[in-house]
Amino acid sequence: MKALSELNDDIVRSMTVGAVFSDFGGKISSLDFHRTADLLITASEDDSVRLFDIANAKLLKTTYHKQHGADQVCFTHHPSSVICSSRHNIDTHEESLRYLSMYDNRCLRYFKGHKERVVSLCMSPVNDSFMSGSLDHSVRIWDLRVNACQGIMHLRGRPTVAYDQQGLVFAVAMEGGAIKLFDSRSYDKGPFDTFLVGGDTAEVCDIKFSNDGKSMLLMTTSNNIYILDAYCGEKRGGFSVDPSPNTTVEATFTPDGQYVLSGSGDGNLHAWNIKNRNKVASWDSYVGVASCVKWAPRRVMFAAASSVLTLWIPDYSKRPTDSGTAHPETAAHTEEIIQ
Repeated sequence: MKALSELNDDIVRSMTVGAVFSDFGGKISSLDFHRTADLLITASEDDSVRLFDIANAKLLKTTYHKQHGADQVCFTHHPSSVICSSRHNIDTHEESLRYLSMYDNRCLRYFKGHKERVVSLCMSPVNDSFMSGSLDHSVRIWDLRVNACQGIMHLRGRPTVAYDQQGLVFAVAMEGGAIKLFDSRSYDKGPFDTFLVGGDTAEVCDIKFSNDGKSMLLMTTSNNIYILDAYCGEKRGGFSVDPSPNTTVEATFTPDGQYVLSGSGDGNLHAWNIKNRNKVASWDSYVGVASCVKWAPRRVMFAAASSVLTLWIPDYSKRPTDSGTAHPETAAHTEEIIQ
């Protein structure tokens, strides 16, 4: 398996669909790659949570959650355990978050507190803490080992949350483009820095740190993407994609932090080189407006999804297969990135 120290424009430009999974019964609302295992998890409007082996482009497990539904999902540190937010009956039961075992289809713990949908969810990369941001205008901090909420922040607007890759800092984005940074070990003391993204009054719908911790990516509901210096908040670049009414699109860093990929209202996927701010590639997404786009942490592979899931790999030009069948070369081309 070929290893790469970093990506370049030619490799990014060569990305193409290697596998398609089209048997979802609704829109895929979120997806996540495991940090160390070759696994992908999805949550869909059809109330399913699905686990995939990305090295072999294979569906491993499907579980259905008819009572609560499935909305936001992310891996814990264990490759068969995930956190999933509820889509249904939140106001009745307040069981807004569940800790699920995909191995035996069991709920290990409920987390009660949010009174409306969770729209942002992230796991600490270093311990059992995780955060959730909800339309009830609150951010809650949790521990997988206990049911009770460990901390709560009441904010204006729709909150979006993210940990940096070292787990030392977390960011909370809120109304008016304000980004507050907290020390994850002493968040009760308040933010140690606040950035303002001027000129865009739209709500921030996604925030991510680059793997090296030097950059932050912000996506707004007006489909503007901003790259900020994570230390001082200075804008390093900005990109725009076509509007996508009623659909929030996602943007993602590549693992080396040198490129940004995003869905768009025009049904295409776009990639930019952050350093020179040039657009490197545009592709037909094959899935319409891609609401979910993420690059795998250790592979030259990314996933894009709407009501169909696609896995993209380099240097393969034939048409994609369907029904969860990968091209024979898929595994060979899921090349590993050495960090």
